Amino acid sequence: MRFIRKPLCATRSICPQPPNSSYNLMAIETLTSSSSSNCNDDDRLCSEPQGEPEGETAHLDGLPAPNPNGYLSTESRIERAWAHWKKLGQPKFIVAPMVDNSELPFRMLCRKYGAQAAYTPMLHSRIFTETEKYRSQEFTTCKEDRPLFVQFCANDPDILLEATRRVEPYCDYVDINLGCPQRIARRGNYGAFLMDNLPLVKSMVEKLANNLSVPISCKIRLFPNLEDTINYAKMLEDAGCALLAVHGRTRDEKDGKKFRANWSAIKAVRDVMRIPVLANGNIRYMEDVQSCLEETAVEGVLSAESLLENPALFAGYRTVEWVSGSDDICVDGKLDQADLLVEYLKFCESYPVPWRMIRSHVHKMLGDWFRVHPNVRDDLNAQSKLTFEFLYDVVNRLRDLGVRIPLYVKDSRVERASANGFAT
Repeated sequence: MRFIRKPLCATRSICPQPPNSSYNLMAIETLTSSSSSNCNDDDRLCSEPQGEPEGETAHLDGLPAPNPNGYLSTESRIERAWAHWKKLGQPKFIVAPMVDNSELPFRMLCRKYGAQAAYTPMLHSRIFTETEKYRSQEFTTCKEDRPLFVQFCANDPDILLEATRRVEPYCDYVDINLGCPQRIARRGNYGAFLMDNLPLVKSMVEKLANNLSVPISCKIRLFPNLEDTINYAKMLEDAGCALLAVHGRTRDEKDGKKFRANWSAIKAVRDVMRIPVLANGNIRYMEDVQSCLEETAVEGVLSAESLLENPALFAGYRTVEWVSGSDDICVDGKLDQADLLVEYLKFCESYPVPWRMIRSHVHKMLGDWFRVHPNVRDDLNAQSKLTFEFLYDVVNRLRDLGVRIPLYVKDSRVERASANGFAT
């Protein structure tokens, strides 16, 4: 089916109104204030916000005075952590934080297809406090975008507190990134490289827990030694962390395809913690989600890379890669990645983001399609300035060339027969 672009609908975003230029998080160490004329085309917003926001608006200035938790006892904090988690509906299917990839339009697409909560991309706390353009461009939300974790990287408790106070009214958790293993985190002294400075980590968690009204969450990686990981997790809980997400790989295990996440280690952490725990790693399709929940006993599961290729993962869809060789009997789910891309682009028209984010999602969602017709991918790469018309035409060209790679679902007839005790 060919897609014909329609004019933007009259519904309005309640996101902050962003400026016309953006900062690239991959250059955060050297980023300084610059005019929009210095930004390349992929850093510009894909469209202008449509009209004035309606209802509650997520502006980041003129915030009300915070109502911090203060110095609660450990037992009171544990009780409050669970009360908050239950109030949110105890979400199990969660979009993980991804730099330049878990932005508002993508979060909204994932929520449409089963995600029950989501993280923002990692925000740099110092730049967030210093630069209004960065705040407006990199953090957008709307009333339907809940429950929401807003993630920051930091290495200074006071700067982190200043940054988090600006988002406190618009999220359900403020999250500290303690798990990024990339070289940029090593250079910036944040993420998983703070595992070498646990007193600093503890001071950041305590600073937020004692001064914010919104709960604090932390996302960590494993130490090579399990006992060190358990002690680390307990330290975070004692410092005031209200929810812990555990990526089941070490700092050195950056390649998710090469290194399998260690669910047993996550289970060991879950067993000793008194706050909600989430698991991250090895999630390719919905059956992995169920297996992870059963094997680790965690409260919820995060997915990252798999969602980029298949934003409908939490609705039970899987890509052809995970159908071949599977024992499950799967059928065409009457949905494909081009359908999902069109839906994503519509969200982008309502919730403007930089073109660099959109370009990345196009490559992720249509990667298998481009391998069939690499000339279409080459035409995309040759475009220094993208438009929605061009991207919708990319989908139409692939359709006209006869490409369709469906997403699959388990055959419900087989599942019903199995449930009724019939042989399958």
